[in-house]
Amino acid sequence: MPHRINEKITAPEVRIVGDNIEAPLVLPIREALKMADDMELDLIEISPKADPPVVRIADYQKFLYQQKKKAKEMKSKAVKVVVKEIRFGPQTDDHDYNFKLRHAENFIKEGAKVKAYVFFRGRSIVFKEQGEILLLRFATDLEEIAKVEMMPKLEGKRMTMMLAPKQKK
Repeated sequence: MPHRINEKITAPEVRIVGDNIEAPLVLPIREALKMADDMELDLIEISPKADPPVVRIADYQKFLYQQKKKAKEMKSKAVKVVVKEIRFGPQTDDHDYNFKLRHAENFIKEGAKVKAYVFFRGRSIVFKEQGEILLLRFATDLEEIAKVEMMPKLEGKRMTMMLAPKQKK
């Protein structure tokens, strides 16, 4: 149970708030419980850290329902970020490069982030400059619609770079 209610509240004095209370008032816990009982509602501890603790007079089930509803609403407003990956080899030719560039453009226009990486197999790690040049060229070709979030950096056998869509003005 996330909140303490009714007899579970241990503070000697509480500050009462609620829809049916005009001004917040400080009362001994016994009186507050009696007040809630007279209204046939529960005493719910809102902020236990306050001095004195703040309690609300409300129907506990209804209170929980509203909390859940609020949380769900916040979650639905949160932005979901999609990360699409595009993989190159250090010797990617122009046709292949342009094909992947078009895909990246579409991903960014849809609002997804793009993680571009050059994968080095075996001894191809000696071409890491080529890989970096390729990624920087990729970033330059996309600079109209995307901003670089992470410059190319080598992690083991792959060089990674992150691109995010530019905010529309």
